[in-house]
Amino acid sequence: MFKQTIKGLALVTLIASSSMVLAEGARKAMITPELYSFTVEHDGEPIEVMRNQNPDNKVHELYNTTFRGMPQPIHPFEPHDVETIGEREFVALMQAAQKDENILIVDTRTEGWHYRLTIPGSVNVPFTVMKEEESAADALDDFGVVKNADGSYDFAQAKTLAMFCNGYWCGQTPTLIRALLEKDYPADKMKYYRGGMQAWTSLGLTTVGDAE
Repeated sequence: MFKQTIKGLALVTLIASSSMVLAEGARKAMITPELYSFTVEHDGEPIEVMRNQNPDNKVHELYNTTFRGMPQPIHPFEPHDVETIGEREFVALMQAAQKDENILIVDTRTEGWHYRLTIPGSVNVPFTVMKEEESAADALDDFGVVKNADGSYDFAQAKTLAMFCNGYWCGQTPTLIRALLEKDYPADKMKYYRGGMQAWTSLGLTTVGDAE
């Protein structure tokens, strides 16, 4: 009886210690199996990007409702081969953009939304920018596109654009991508982060802005 009691206590201790180990391991919410955090520059300041480590963290109030428009298709630009990407691919581009000026992280929402809450390291190019000739020319210039004397465009140095907006339902990034495709911007140099701000905040990833 005494031996059984000892064995029982040992088993309880083992289970308890195993639970503690699991709890210890569960404290870190990772971005990938190898990536806990990384740093990007935003408005001249270094920002550490990571998942919120508070187990009680909630999705930001701007994106916690689900009664939204219809989800965008996974591949809304066919027959154009614009790649739709998820968080891990988007994060890889964010990291690469810190060393490669030919990669831009683009928030396609209107200016007010961008400054209210956005993803660190992004620049704001509103989806409406291609509607006016002057703003379109400025945007294309920022994207590395050269306008020739005859009015045609040279895309040889066009930058890779990783673009996002409010979420799965939001049509702002698709609108800008379609406008760029009409100008013959290379499809393989545009990446569509379909989940946008709702997916980003649902994972507790770092955001910046006045609504923080």
